Amino acid sequence: MTQLSSLEISNWIAIYLAAGLCCTIAMVLSVSMTLHGLWRDRAWADVATVRGAVLFLPKAWWRWQKLYLLSTPVTLGIVGYFAASMAWS
Repeated sequence: MTQLSSLEISNWIAIYLAAGLCCTIAMVLSVSMTLHGLWRDRAWADVATVRGAVLFLPKAWWRWQKLYLLSTPVTLGIVGYFAASMAWS
């Protein structure tokens, strides 16, 4: 098994940092858009019933999950383009 050079190690660290930064941005945007959507739809009004209270968290989670997963192609594109722009040898 060959060892990684210092250039390759620094490139991999930069790729992981870029992916982490993109995921953090996606998380902040998806959480804020989910909260805004819940506020706009006044979703807390359904919590008055037992059924509405039980279904509130899954509905909110599903709304957030859809928004967060929609950012996956963008994150992969940005990180892939960043990795392709690096000198590896």
